[in-house]
Amino acid sequence: MGLYTALSVAGSDPGGGAGIQADLKTFHDRGVYGMAAITALTVQNTHGVREIDAVSGRVVGAQVAAVFDDLPVHAVKVGMVLSEDVIHELCHVLARRPEGVPVVVDPVMLAKDGTPLLAPSALRLYVDRLLPLATLVTPNLPERAVLAAMGWRPSRAVLTKGGHAEGTWVVDELEAEGQVHRWRHRRTPSAHTHGTGCTLSAAITADLARGVPLVEAVGRSIRYVSRLIREAKAGLGGGKGPLWHGLRDR
Repeated sequence: MGLYTALSVAGSDPGGGAGIQADLKTFHDRGVYGMAAITALTVQNTHGVREIDAVSGRVVGAQVAAVFDDLPVHAVKVGMVLSEDVIHELCHVLARRPEGVPVVVDPVMLAKDGTPLLAPSALRLYVDRLLPLATLVTPNLPERAVLAAMGWRPSRAVLTKGGHAEGTWVVDELEAEGQVHRWRHRRTPSAHTHGTGCTLSAAITADLARGVPLVEAVGRSIRYVSRLIREAKAGLGGGKGPLWHGLRDR
């Protein structure tokens, strides 16, 4: 069995439910060695975000470059980037990554309590510079609407997550290589949904790192997150509780 690695570039969640912490748990759960470059320190719990302390773009870029300079990187996941400074430096490094390394971008724009996680002033640069570097972009329905309003025309694959729509059934839609693939699953009523987007994009990244084809990786990851939601444990926090990582595909 080979060694597979994935790098997460994202914010830190001290409660462990989202961001870097969720990504590293997911990488481990999916059999991939996880690495991390932190873009911001958040002060939050299951009730919401209290404060954000941004890491400078120079330091974010230096973290990513240090990993690429020394360690094998088989896939990259980008989550919360917050500012123009971070986007600029990150794009500079990612544009020079080894050929064939996939990049999954999860457009983290708002926390579940409505706190902005991407500065409005950074959105233009995000669309023009970062998204074109992505192998796959994974917006939810509100994020897809924001990006469309900015004139974004995807050049690669897009997974639009359907969890924000109303109804008994959730439909996730992947547009890739001129084809559309859909996964339809019954909605699970749950208070434990903190970090679902982070976990899904990290799971896809892990599978891509292992060489799993994109459509298969997306389907496997959707089933994985659905199971985590169904089997999440009560008692972790008084707000939107986290998923319970540690359930391997069987």
